[in-house]
Amino acid sequence: PVPFAALVALSFSGAIGLTFLMLGCALEYYGVYWPLFVLIFYFICPIPHFIAKRISDDSDAASSACRELAYFFTTGIVVSAFGFPIILARVEAV
Repeated sequence: PVPFAALVALSFSGAIGLTFLMLGCALEYYGVYWPLFVLIFYFICPIPHFIAKRISDDSDAASSACRELAYFFTTGIVVSAFGFPIILARVEAV
């Protein structure tokens, strides 16, 4: 299990990150709301894990192909959440 302090630090850093994202898009001087599309990645990130949890059996196997595929898709979504703002900066949309 995850220690309590690590869980609190993770939730605190997530809340700070979302706050900065909202503040960055709320400045009327710039009028740019494209970075809010990153929230889509935040919402779809746990979906592969939940699907794999429902599909895979409850055996105590070391690894499951379904679980590994869910980890792969989740990793792709997280990397996309970091890459999307970089692409927006490169095309000067932000």
